[in-house]
Amino acid sequence: MKPFGYVRAATLREAAEAHAAHPGARYLAGGTNLVDLMKLGVERPATLVDISRLPLDAIEERPGGALLIGATARGGDVAAHPLVRARYPALAQALLAGASAQLRNVATTGGNLLQRTRCTYFQNPSKPCNKREPGTGCSALDGVHREHAVFGHSTHCVATHPSDLAVALAAFDAGIELYGAQGTRTVPATEFHRLPGDHPERDTAIRDGEIVTGVLLPAAAPGARSRYRKARDRASYAFALASVAAVLDVDAGSGLVRHAALAFGGLAHRPWRATAAERALTGAAPTPETFRRAVEAELAEARPLRDNAFKVVLARNLACDVLGALARDTTA
Repeated sequence: MKPFGYVRAATLREAAEAHAAHPGARYLAGGTNLVDLMKLGVERPATLVDISRLPLDAIEERPGGALLIGATARGGDVAAHPLVRARYPALAQALLAGASAQLRNVATTGGNLLQRTRCTYFQNPSKPCNKREPGTGCSALDGVHREHAVFGHSTHCVATHPSDLAVALAAFDAGIELYGAQGTRTVPATEFHRLPGDHPERDTAIRDGEIVTGVLLPAAAPGARSRYRKARDRASYAFALASVAAVLDVDAGSGLVRHAALAFGGLAHRPWRATAAERALTGAAPTPETFRRAVEAELAEARPLRDNAFKVVLARNLACDVLGALARDTTA
């Protein structure tokens, strides 16, 4: 048993002050990832600051049609919420694909975004890992990396981020709301998670002591359709080999794509927003040929490792299939 301190915060300010007063502290909400990593010896916080009782679990419509999801809202509640299902179906689909019902009833929105990589070398303290211990090396680079990154990796880390929710949020241009000693701020979901670069130990853009307080989804376009699809080694509760969240809005008059958003999961250290594909799709006819050319333009920049080039083909087929289904939904 490794001893640690415990503080239960009653307010956001109290939580931030407790974190600042206890070097090495970590925030605890659902604990479905943090506690597992503590058991493995990967995480060894000196103090846990419990924020699970803070009033951050609301799912509320905001003026103009935006939707705020509180950081401690449980995954099951978010996936079942009528406004989420009606306006952001890809978000509900991503949550339902991400975990068992038992985990969704415990895991929080903020914790989902902050979960660490499922790289087996990161989870094994006996193996070198720059993410866990900077400067020790990346065991996966020349080791087992079939499930690892094909975009945005570096010689210091080739791990992927496991969140399904984060991929959908990136496609919807959501914002991540944060609270800290310097006040409140909002970080775009597309910039919240970092690429590894020279500092793979830094997963996100969060500053020391900041708390995720919520996720703000902009109003959904009335004609837009969205879907999330995930490919994995087994159908039940496995992390993505590749996944796709797509939003497509086709102009009824011209029949051309008015807006397209595409984000990949399982391919990088963060959700990979496919900006090259989106540019190719905007203003084009929503045909299978258009979708294939656009997706291949994005995937041309992939840098697969020794054993994971299959991910590029898998991601292409997933994206083309999802975009085709959205186009059929729109015309129907």
